[in-house]
Amino acid sequence: MNTLRTLALALAVTVAAAPALAQQQRVYQWKDAKGVTHYTDVPPAQAHQTRDLDVKDGKPAEAAAKKPESEQCTNARANLVRLEGGGPIGIDTNGDGKPDRNMSDDERKPQIELNQAAVKAFCTPAAR
Repeated sequence: MNTLRTLALALAVTVAAAPALAQQQRVYQWKDAKGVTHYTDVPPAQAHQTRDLDVKDGKPAEAAAKKPESEQCTNARANLVRLEGGGPIGIDTNGDGKPDRNMSDDERKPQIELNQAAVKAFCTPAAR
């Protein structure tokens, strides 16, 4: 019976504390005169700028702020997949929009290198 009372009390305390735990906490970041970065939940005494980071999906803030890749990056990646896949790649030699022949292995190698360079130039380092 005493155990049941203890469990009921623990449950009541947990339910009562849940709204407080769910509230967003504010964290302050500031640098002192020596350039040392400090983090605290108390606002710094000196004047400071604020910004809200409202991430509700449970992911870290840097993941929420991640920008989509550029079109050049997306195209270079797609080209690399096709070039490295080894399947036939048609080439339009007369400009009519239809492939006239398939790319040779000798033609494929420089195209792979070109698209690898494009990935380095247009894609973010974390996405590589």
